[in-house]
Amino acid sequence: MVFSTLSIFFGRTMYCYKRKGIPGDSMHFTPVEVKVWGDFACFTRPEMKVERVSYEVMTPSAARGFLEAIFWKPEFQWEVQAIHVLRPIRYLSLLRNELKSRVAVSTIRRWAEQPGEYFAEDDRAQRHTLALRDVAYLIVADVRLCSGVTEHPAKYRDQFRRRVRSGQYHTAPYLGCREFTAFFSERDGSEQPVPVTADLGRMLFDLDYHPDQSGRGQPTFFDARMEEGVISIPSSCYDKRRRMLDAASTSA
Repeated sequence: MVFSTLSIFFGRTMYCYKRKGIPGDSMHFTPVEVKVWGDFACFTRPEMKVERVSYEVMTPSAARGFLEAIFWKPEFQWEVQAIHVLRPIRYLSLLRNELKSRVAVSTIRRWAEQPGEYFAEDDRAQRHTLALRDVAYLIVADVRLCSGVTEHPAKYRDQFRRRVRSGQYHTAPYLGCREFTAFFSERDGSEQPVPVTADLGRMLFDLDYHPDQSGRGQPTFFDARMEEGVISIPSSCYDKRRRMLDAASTSA
């Protein structure tokens, strides 16, 4: 059965390692695996300021967003370890009507006290989008506990599995843009990465948000490479984020 949510399966590809400083640190754990696909996707390159141009594959931050759409708690963070590309990379050119500006929060507050008006027809512009079509990925990820949390990470993985099995999610996941609806299912064993090896260049890894709750984030990048259809995320990408999380937990 297919739900409009994530489904996970343990086993198949093994990414085993040891955890330290938490209960059961001598055991090996297998990360969760999530299959996702859709008709369209657009993982926009940040260097493109006006027209949307997608990366060749799903980015780690987009994969993390899928997981958080289903289950997230402040006690842990999702760490994406690998992304398997299950279908050939194909592009699609779109021309869409988009709004040129965003309404500021201060304007909304002023309208609450004194009625205002906004005409979307006067703020529209046609913009080009170079998106992906007919995509499918397999996301491999695991739970990273924050400093001071004594719970076992298996607790959160199991909660995630229960939510998936019951079809529950917090927000509907999507593929880069909210209009590009995604579908999910358990891994059935027939998934095979595309036999392609290529350097993908500098790719957006994620945004590192400062622990002061200001909401501002610093983008970080990494040199992405696809080996036989698999993009492995270096563990070093998470080192800075782990230090920031540990510092925030210590100060709290």
